[in-house]
Amino acid sequence: MGADSRTNAGVDYTSSYRKLFDFSVANERAIILCTSGNLSVTQAVINQLKRDIRSQEAINLHTISSLPDVADYIGSKIRQIQERDRPWLEADGIDYHCNFLLGGQIKGEETQLYLIYPQGNYIQATKETPFLQIGETKYGKPLLDRTITYDTPLEAMAKCALLSIDSTMKSNISVGPPINLVMYESDSLVIRNKLELRLGDPYLAKMRGLWEEYVRHAFDSMPNVEWQAHLSDSGEDILID
Repeated sequence: MGADSRTNAGVDYTSSYRKLFDFSVANERAIILCTSGNLSVTQAVINQLKRDIRSQEAINLHTISSLPDVADYIGSKIRQIQERDRPWLEADGIDYHCNFLLGGQIKGEETQLYLIYPQGNYIQATKETPFLQIGETKYGKPLLDRTITYDTPLEAMAKCALLSIDSTMKSNISVGPPINLVMYESDSLVIRNKLELRLGDPYLAKMRGLWEEYVRHAFDSMPNVEWQAHLSDSGEDILID
């Protein structure tokens, strides 16, 4: 799971806030959350999740016994915060919507990935749809569509996630570093691989340079368009060379 850290409230105000959060308990459960959308709402939801853990509420991210129930629980928190803040945000024309990605594994279950909508409902990734996205997706999605299958090796998926985010950064100034990346291996119940790439990171620069070089090479290797004949105004066939 990967995420950038840039938020913006107009072209003249951008800032960095973490969008990837680890709520794992080693050897018992791996729970990773990723957020997009209204920052005040997502922060309020994350803070509420942390507060429930600290106060040892009967239902929290460390006590729920299945990942679908975790998705339901997070969905209820989203609805709760939105119901509280929506009237005031709507009054000023501010978009209050947000989305969450929930991924990981609870001991005794399979690894799972969910997309939780602003309304609190959710969908699950499947073998036919092996990845999910939230936030600014249109620039990075084509790479994922062309590359990722259910059987893609984990390390290759990590590279693809970074390239997808980098492709989005190239075309959209509202997306930017630091980039946070987490890789979880099924049945390990431990997050062993974490990475934060800041602006100017040598690996990020190398990856971008190589990708742009390879894309240009692939483009130059494409055959030229084979134009077809069409009729002129006089009815004669004309070939365009």
